[in-house]
Amino acid sequence: MKYTILIVPGLGDSGQGHWQNYWLTKFETSRKVIQNDWDRPVLSDWLHNLNAAIGAIDGKIIIVAHSLAVSLVAHWSKTNNTNKIAGALLVAPADVDSCTHTPEETWNFSPIPLSKFSYPSVVVTSSNDPYISTERAQFLAEQWGSAFLNIGQKGHLNSDSQLGFWEEGQSVLQSLLTIIEADNSYE
Repeated sequence: MKYTILIVPGLGDSGQGHWQNYWLTKFETSRKVIQNDWDRPVLSDWLHNLNAAIGAIDGKIIIVAHSLAVSLVAHWSKTNNTNKIAGALLVAPADVDSCTHTPEETWNFSPIPLSKFSYPSVVVTSSNDPYISTERAQFLAEQWGSAFLNIGQKGHLNSDSQLGFWEEGQSVLQSLLTIIEADNSYE
């Protein structure tokens, strides 16, 4: 693969059994953003670490973000040069604007930026994700100019969902790569 796959975990990191960790072993070009404190996230700290990870990569990047990291990517994209980003797979966004859907330690990531991304992206959600409603996930996708995919009742698409290598997600990633390759307007 000619792109670096940048795995961006959310709150608590991607634990054992999380598809993001499987993807780190599957994709030779994958790297992971490391945060100093996975359990008490501070937006400015997480932005700094994401920016440093992106800056350390030569060439184009596909961001693969999960949960709280989706909001992180939206914040980063609003205030940084996104020329290195070829596309983003944004999985199970956590609605940090909703105190009924997300824990208090994530609320400093609110408000979620609603600016359109300058790169192609796909938002993937589950119809029974406890951290966001399907309607809200679709609204965010529309605001960001992202494609939207509801994959049914699979929870928060985390370790508890027992997705393993998450072949369905790999198919979505492949579709995103096809869009990127076909559309030079993002280059």
